[in-house]
Amino acid sequence: MENTKEMRKWLDGMNLPHPLVIAGPCSAETEEQVLKIAHELKDTDVNYYRAGIWKPRTRPGNFEGVGAIGLKWLQKVKEETGLKTATEVANRAHVDLALEHDVDLLWIGARSTVSPFIVQEIADALEGTDKVVLIKNPVNPDLSLWLGAVERLYTANIKKLGVIHRGFSTYEKTKYRNIPEWQMAIELQSRFPDLPIINDPSHITGKRDMIFDVSQTALDLNFDGLMIETHHDPDNAWSDAAQQVTPETLVQIMRDLRIRKETDQEAEYNSKLSNLRAQIDVIDNQLVDTMGKRMKISDEIGKLKKQKNVAVLQSNRWNAILGNMILEGEQRGLSEEFVLRMFKAIHQESINHQEKIINN
Repeated sequence: MENTKEMRKWLDGMNLPHPLVIAGPCSAETEEQVLKIAHELKDTDVNYYRAGIWKPRTRPGNFEGVGAIGLKWLQKVKEETGLKTATEVANRAHVDLALEHDVDLLWIGARSTVSPFIVQEIADALEGTDKVVLIKNPVNPDLSLWLGAVERLYTANIKKLGVIHRGFSTYEKTKYRNIPEWQMAIELQSRFPDLPIINDPSHITGKRDMIFDVSQTALDLNFDGLMIETHHDPDNAWSDAAQQVTPETLVQIMRDLRIRKETDQEAEYNSKLSNLRAQIDVIDNQLVDTMGKRMKISDEIGKLKKQKNVAVLQSNRWNAILGNMILEGEQRGLSEEFVLRMFKAIHQESINHQEKIINN
């Protein structure tokens, strides 16, 4: 993609004193609900009012959205509050209806991003539009699919582009609904620094009490904005109740977030330093998580050794690991001394875990 600075013009042109904020209910449920939430958000930091009109569900039988009638409610939102509107589109018919009802921002969902056929269909339907179009990351961590979707829309002469980082599915049980895999978003930022990136803490966390922390991490990593699901009565929402916040909570989150302002050389230094430290924090958390997983496997080895009455220490295996890791470390700029210290500590912790199992 050439001249990617065009992508940022729509965002820079808003001259925001704060991150871009997209907020509103996961699903449009009734006209009364849509308008009530909109009126509670109209005098806040919200820039775009979002509401799901068509809801792709993993299995049939769950609430799949009110359909096109909800677009009329979004038109009323704009008329009564002045808020710009946003919704998800998943095919050409959705695009045509959204444009017909003058929706200001359209986004492509994670389930759609995985299919180049769907993305191309949407790109063809949107060709040349001046609407803002955002692309959520694919369900699984695949940077090429994400970038491919951006390229298809950019090729369709859609210049007001951006992406939404909403986390990735995993078979492992974690505290997140969708693991953030921050490193992938960082990689995308480094490849295309002019591509606006919005964080969706609602879908990453799946829990409203975690939204603030994830939002702060996103801002520390220089994300351009947040998409936060907001409902006047979250516990009784028709979809994703656990991850929605009230308008009052959203206002408090925006007040409490630490937002950096680049107004002088010192501020620029602090901004860059904070961003780099945030990247280190992300990697450090991944390291601890990986070590925890490694020790769980060591526990299983300890159980197997106990069952077969095998000694804990296997010198040949340990020496082979150490030799391989020294070579791997050299290729990544790590000194032999550091690799030895690190893996001796890891090895000792593994021995401690296995001895505890064998001796109990």
